[in-house]
This record gives sequence, structure tokens and C-alpha cells, in this order.
Amino acid sequence: MKENKPLIEGDQLLAILSALANPHRLRIIAALAAGGRNYVSQLARDIGISRPLLHLHLQKLEQAGLVTSRLELSHDGKALNYFETAAFAVALTPEAIAEAVKSLTTNLEK
Repeated sequence: MKENKPLIEGDQLLAILSALANPHRLRIIAALAAGGRNYVSQLARDIGISRPLLHLHLQKLEQAGLVTSRLELSHDGKALNYFETAAFAVALTPEAIAEAVKSLTTNLEK
């Protein structure tokens, strides 16, 4: 009997692959996976990039569904934006890609 795995939509697959096609974003995922959730300033220090650049990369990762964020207040009243990895698994098999292509809405002619 064949397993019923959730299919990934074509546009979502493109977003995930695009988000992961950057060394900074791979480092962000790795840092969050290893150290757990973290707030932006500390994560920027840990990875060694500026906060504005980190925000751009986190935004791309969040749009792809690879990380989640939550705004929290610290004990001294500062707003801290915490990020953590989302649970994700992407099967990159020829069959999975062929299935995802069927639902692509992205116009490649642009």
C-alpha cells in the first residue's frame, strides 16, 4: 500500500528552494536548529551579520514557512522578536517535483 504523504504545492516548493539557496539563510536555520529559539539581536551576533540583513533573511525564511516568529516582552519591558525553526520536511524526488509542477502558478515568462 502506498503511503499518503502530504503533497507540496509547486509555488511553496519554489519558495522553500529559493529561501534555502543562500548561505546566510542556511546558517540561520542551522543556528536555530542547534540552539533553539532566539531573538534577533542575539541571533545576529551569533551568526555574525547585521540585524537589518538578518531581518531580510528571516523574512524570506518566514514567508517560505521555514521559521516562525513571536514578539514577546522581556522582564524589563523590551520587545523581543523570537524566531525558531518550523517543523518541515521536503522530499526532493523526481516524483515529488513532477507532482509539485502540476500546481505551479508562477509565471516564468516575466
